[in-house]
Amino acid sequence: MTSVFKIGGVLVSLVLVVLTAALELYLTPLRAGGVPIGVAVLVAAVANWLISWFATETVGRRWAVGPAWALWTVLMFIAAGTRTAEGDYLISGNDWVALVMILVGSLTFAVYVYRAILKPAPVTNQ
Repeated sequence: MTSVFKIGGVLVSLVLVVLTAALELYLTPLRAGGVPIGVAVLVAAVANWLISWFATETVGRRWAVGPAWALWTVLMFIAAGTRTAEGDYLISGNDWVALVMILVGSLTFAVYVYRAILKPAPVTNQ
């Protein structure tokens, strides 16, 4: 029964990654008075940290962050290379908010994993 919860935890974290990545991409062009406000960067940091925490807590293993991190990275690569119907890229090379969002989002996963590695692994009776 516990393996069902572990698989479910990974699947839920992957669904959360897809939803939050779409939200982050949607928020990248957000501006206030014509100035980019960068709220997508904050959303990426908070969402990715919470997804990492959820994945490790439900699965009980540090590797559970890996699938979520990989999927998030693949989605960002796809978004960076995808053109809209008008011919624009979803993430352009001169959009500093999107580029910083990708950097901070990936670093959030990396920092979470690094901190998890530094903590001693919990002892489980399996």
